[in-house]
This record gives sequence, C-alpha cells and structure tokens, in this order.
Amino acid sequence: MLHNNKMIRTLGTALAAAWMMGSAAAVLAQNGGGYELPDPARYEEAIQRFEAMDEQSLPPEDAIVLTGSSSIMFWNEEAPADLAPLTVIPRGFGGSVMNDVLHFLDRVALTYKPRAVLIYEGDNDTGRNNIPNDVIIEQLETIIDRIHAELPEARVYVLSVKPSVARQATWPIAQDLNERYQQIAAADPLVHYIDVATPFLQADGTVMTDIFVDDNLHLNEKGYDIWAASIREVLMEHEAQHE
Repeated sequence: MLHNNKMIRTLGTALAAAWMMGSAAAVLAQNGGGYELPDPARYEEAIQRFEAMDEQSLPPEDAIVLTGSSSIMFWNEEAPADLAPLTVIPRGFGGSVMNDVLHFLDRVALTYKPRAVLIYEGDNDTGRNNIPNDVIIEQLETIIDRIHAELPEARVYVLSVKPSVARQATWPIAQDLNERYQQIAAADPLVHYIDVATPFLQADGTVMTDIFVDDNLHLNEKGYDIWAASIREVLMEHEAQHE
C-alpha cells in the first residue's frame, strides 16, 4: 500500500511538473509560426438554424446573449435553467474562434438588441488554430467597439479560456490571453471578465481531471455545474437589477 501511494505521489508530481512547466515550444510556435484564420462560412448553416428558430419563436429584446465556441454550444439547452431568473439567448456554435464571432456578430448577437453579450472564445484560437494572442485581442476589441457603437449601454462579459487536460501544452498561451482579457475589462466599465479557469484548477495549479468527457476537453455534468455557478455569480451581480 505504501509502495502504491509512493507511485501515485511520484506520478502526480510528474504530471504537476509537466503542467507547471507548460510548453515553451508552444509559446514559441505561436509567436513565430504561421497561422490561417478558418473561414467563417463553415458556420453559415449553424447561423441559419438560429435564424430559423427565431422565425418560429422570436427571442425577447433586452436579454443576455451567450455566444462562443463549443463550451457554450454544448450548454445551449441547459443555460436558461442554469442562469434563471436571468433571461438569456444561447447562441454558441461549434468549434468557433474569435474571428467567427466577429464575422457573425450582427446575426448572432446584435440582431437581438441585447442588454448584454457574453463571449467565450480563445480556447480553439490558442489550443488548435495557433492564432496569435495579438490577433485575438484585436478581434475582441473590434467586437466590443461594435457593440458599444450599436448598443451604448450594453455590457460585455468576456470569459477566460478554461484549462483542460487535452490542451495543457498551450495553457501558458491561454493564461497570457486571459491576463489580456482582464486588462481590457479593467479599462472599460462596460466590460466584465469572468474567471472560469481558477475554479477548475487544483491547489498545485493543475487542472481537475474529473470534469471532462472522454476527450478531456469538453465539460461533463460536474464541469458544467462549476462553469455555470461561476458565470451565474457574476451575471447576477450586474444583471439581476435589469431583469
């Protein structure tokens, strides 16, 4: 038993070391490697499905739009109950990146004349598409500027990139992006940063391993319980008064 415990501790230490070290190679690759923005047209059918839903039942104005990549998409059905009594319009689509939200912003968010827009992007940008953080930030700032221009009183909520077992090699890049998200929020009273990363981390800085489905990337029920609680806490603080 002692021998097994020692082996477990040794393995845990090794995993923690690998996690904490991150990947300097990944950072260098992002800074120096090439990248190509995926064509937003690959989500045209998904956006058209939202529009078809709207024709059947038009969502209310002055609600909170939730948009972003698959972590939002897989939450689309549960989000209204998880965030009640807040009125939300879930519009997450696929494995999108920040540029996709920018491209479809009119149709996926602004068309609803929302009082707030919540965005989860950066996960696929940094973890799969090698899109530099400078580019992601520029796209986010453009999104915020467009929301401010069309809806001057609307709040924008930017979620941190969540950690995952599958993308631990690029976590240092995501952490840098999260810090820059925070800086944007700190400089604009209408922008709020929601930390959905820290609640998923253990005391040693490694990500929890029991919050994902089999791909070690997307959240399971336990993961979504933590995710929803973190988001609801911030939204209730700022949005409950507007219900």
